[in-house]
Amino acid sequence: MSIGLILLAVVSALVLFGVAQRVLDKMQLTDRAALLIAALIFAGGLAPDIRIGRVAVNLGGAVVPLGVCVYLLIKTDTSKEFWRAILGSVLTAGAVFALGRFLPNEPEQIVFDPNYLYGIVGGIIAYALGRSRRAAFICGVLGVVLADIAVAVVNWLGGLSQTLVLGGAGAMDVVVISGLLAVLLSEFVGEIYERIVRQDRENHDAVDTPVRKEAQKK
Repeated sequence: MSIGLILLAVVSALVLFGVAQRVLDKMQLTDRAALLIAALIFAGGLAPDIRIGRVAVNLGGAVVPLGVCVYLLIKTDTSKEFWRAILGSVLTAGAVFALGRFLPNEPEQIVFDPNYLYGIVGGIIAYALGRSRRAAFICGVLGVVLADIAVAVVNWLGGLSQTLVLGGAGAMDVVVISGLLAVLLSEFVGEIYERIVRQDRENHDAVDTPVRKEAQKK
């Protein structure tokens, strides 16, 4: 079983135990919706790719995640968040594309699975650019898919007859890793930031309250 499918199984377990409730609320997804999405990605990832000319599309690795991205784009609270997600996706794609150009071409020279590296780098950049949970997920998933498309287009223009695989095989792992990592980073860092702000407010109130009481007595 690939790392992407393993992560989906872990996420499904977390949802069932209610651990991921806060994240799902931020993304405006219910437990049932999250489990359904995970099941569709899992089942679709095992299904054969759909081939259309020189393009092969995997249901679980491309169609379902992109469908979730469309839903989250519709659910964005502001136009600023919407366009930040779009711009972040393009910049994430550019970073992943550039990373692929710097990696060695010979498999023997690569000590780390490039698919995992793409997913990790994509997830980190997506979080930094997306900021919110929704935008981070969109950047992580859409950015990786756009990077795959960019690589295929460059190869086609260079005269290489390559099949563009969207979400199939290792590409599904990249999409899952990137999207989940972006959301987890957003949740983790966001929680820390919120606690710091909450603590600052409590400390401020603790100092400010006696002063207010003294002023009221006068």
